[in-house]
Amino acid sequence: MVFGQDGRFGYENLIDRTNSDLASGLGNLSSRTLTMIERYCDSRVPSGIISDEGVLPAKRAGVDNDDLAIAGFVEHARDEFIRHFERLAFSRALEEAWAIVARVDKTISDAKPWDLAKDENQKQTLGAVLYRAAEVLRWLSVILFPIIPNATREIYEQLGLTDDLSAIDPAKLKWRGLPAGTEIGEVKALFPRIDKAKTMTEIKSQESGVRSQQPDAAETRPSERMQSTEPASETSAVSEARASARAAHSGTHLTEAAAVLGAEGVVIDITDFAKVELRVGEVRTAERIPKADKLLLITVDIGEEKPRQILAGIAQYYEPERLIGRKIVVVANLKPRKLRGYESQGMLLAASVGEEGKPVIATFAEDVPNGARLK
Repeated sequence: MVFGQDGRFGYENLIDRTNSDLASGLGNLSSRTLTMIERYCDSRVPSGIISDEGVLPAKRAGVDNDDLAIAGFVEHARDEFIRHFERLAFSRALEEAWAIVARVDKTISDAKPWDLAKDENQKQTLGAVLYRAAEVLRWLSVILFPIIPNATREIYEQLGLTDDLSAIDPAKLKWRGLPAGTEIGEVKALFPRIDKAKTMTEIKSQESGVRSQQPDAAETRPSERMQSTEPASETSAVSEARASARAAHSGTHLTEAAAVLGAEGVVIDITDFAKVELRVGEVRTAERIPKADKLLLITVDIGEEKPRQILAGIAQYYEPERLIGRKIVVVANLKPRKLRGYESQGMLLAASVGEEGKPVIATFAEDVPNGARLK
């Protein structure tokens, strides 16, 4: 919900966000990082330094030999968090914090510390990955303390630190402030996943009365729903629109197809619109595609068992790391299509602005759960 504006509260949404942002997000990052330090580093924070001899093995593992990139990203996100927080834009501030979580979570998944631990030549690489993740947890503990004080204290203590979080100014945080060799505390799960079905049953059993279900005023009449939506012949405008839609699925924008339809004055029936399945998605990862200047490869959580992989033609306007954690609109029922050797399993929605058609990604002013249907 956006502070200062009306919002809609629902227990199901609360459970979804708790499971996605806390259990699978911050809680999972803390648990996996500290568990691996416990297992692979004898419960002590590694130095995180890669010597000259360790540079080549680190490159082979896809890990930077220095931590300038991650440090710069975290510092910028911290500054943005403070800026939004001071302006009472709390939801925007939290987006910045969870962009950090997503970035480090992806770093761990890409580096695969569990495999690095099996190779003696990758010992320094393993230490670097785990130190950077632990240092990020220290920063997040300070940054998020005003929001979730109990949980951040727990993370801080599990890192083996004893400072008073309330006395630390996040603006004065310095990278590499976590001393190497620090013995971590007992690793505990912070945010156990909530059994949604069981919890909702318990909540409903305690509620007094049953709310009547009001019919949707916009619902079409049965006769309208039974009408065929296939035209006898396809006009040139519709043909052109469909061609544009196919191009949009290849990495451009849905607005291009919509612009053709609008320009030609083609009107569609409600049943045609109902065929398009629009879902809320959260960007989990984003990266550039080699030799493709306009395309980004992103993975999006739309409430399914696995994130969707989508190609989007927005690389000239959006930096990949700034997309992580952002809520977007996804066309979820498009037929998958391969492009540049990658399968695109949907399409994001964006406005087309100006003569050059600059894409502006559609997003939300309020918090909405991943997978929610747009109608």
